[in-house]
Amino acid sequence: MTETSRASRAMPVVNARIYPRGGLDVLSREEVARLKDATHGGMHDLLRRCALAVLTSGSASDDPRAAQELYSDFDIQVVQRDRGIRIELANAPAMAFVDGRIIAGVAELLFAVVRDLAYMAIELGPEYAVDLESSAGITDAVFGLLRNARILRPGDPNLVVCWGGHSINRDEYDYTKLVGYELGLRALDICTGCGPGAMKGPMKGAAVAHAKQRLDRSRYIGVTEPGIIAAESPNPIVNHLVIMPDIEKRLEAFVRIGHGIIVFPGGVGTAEEILYLLGLLLREENAALPFPLILTGPTASAPYFEQIDRFLRLTLGEAATSRYEIIIAEPDRVARRMAEGVERVREHRLAQQDAFFFNWSLHVPLEFQQPFVPTHEAMAALDLHHGRKPHELAADLRRAFSGIVAGNVKEEGMRRVEEFGPFQIHGDTDMMEALDALLRAFVQQRRMKISGQYRPCYEVRA
Repeated sequence: MTETSRASRAMPVVNARIYPRGGLDVLSREEVARLKDATHGGMHDLLRRCALAVLTSGSASDDPRAAQELYSDFDIQVVQRDRGIRIELANAPAMAFVDGRIIAGVAELLFAVVRDLAYMAIELGPEYAVDLESSAGITDAVFGLLRNARILRPGDPNLVVCWGGHSINRDEYDYTKLVGYELGLRALDICTGCGPGAMKGPMKGAAVAHAKQRLDRSRYIGVTEPGIIAAESPNPIVNHLVIMPDIEKRLEAFVRIGHGIIVFPGGVGTAEEILYLLGLLLREENAALPFPLILTGPTASAPYFEQIDRFLRLTLGEAATSRYEIIIAEPDRVARRMAEGVERVREHRLAQQDAFFFNWSLHVPLEFQQPFVPTHEAMAALDLHHGRKPHELAADLRRAFSGIVAGNVKEEGMRRVEEFGPFQIHGDTDMMEALDALLRAFVQQRRMKISGQYRPCYEVRA
């Protein structure tokens, strides 16, 4: 239910009162108080930024500060009432409303923001920091967040995670829809980073196929985190949104709930995701664990994957190549291979008596779980040299790409680069040359930004 009144200003805005239904009927007094906390370190500013991101879903800008500037007077308050809660919006973007009522899908995403931030405020608050000092404690936290968001659903494995860039060309976007369509025909659900581009296309294709197959409980799961949601606002097809506290827990969520992963063309963030997953799969503890991983794109994207493949061979060695398959311009084959891989996952989980809905057997060590803060000192200290164990090198390479993502699209990272200049990344000469070539290719192919001129936030040095 929504009550609205239109405000008058340059950008069309709406004032509204929204009464959530289902899944967010009640919050504790402590949760409401923390969401209202506007002091430094409080939750209100984070709530405001995440809420504005979902209310501007569909925006073409990936600058997280753009919406903040356009809607500088926007505010959100969560009010405790006798019969539940009320969400009050002031100067909210009119694009989230039609005929004075908030769009149903946008309202659901807004409720998800409040739900997840309220949960984080209590269950992951400072008083529970000690619980996040162990690998098992962090995995339990990831599980708790996903369960609270009602993402975990018993049933046969059928969830395919799709990774790829938000800044892809039309040919690549259409290809992601074709793959999603083929996956949907095989009753496979889709999980992505929730944004545009390669995160939207597979969902769109699968939605058509699910409709053809008369599947009415299909899931289009978007997994994001506060630092990036404003740059990758949820696309309109997402029907289950979950906000993880940081990129590391977001990545762990993907590999815990997904039964296989498809990687489409992308930029730095996609490279980070590939390195994270390979770093896990190359560990001895995970050697026998089935986890289908397919890299795919249209014919024109073949050189992109050849370059990614060369970089992985140079840095992580031939062992890494055995954990993924590259398929070009064959969306039906991608879906068949993924369906076969998911079936192997099902058989393995049955044999190990492991849950279908959460991959408990996957070993995720602490160095892959601890948040990496990309300061200039931390970026310069990364050990990017040969002679290290592949999974250890993958961990530091992942951090390097994570820092570049922060410098590109996260407010705090962007401020650091503006204040102190580009990040400095050091390593062996051949590795740095390969990294530089890969990053330059991303820039030339405009995989770093949706629009505008890109200015590198990094420098690589041997």
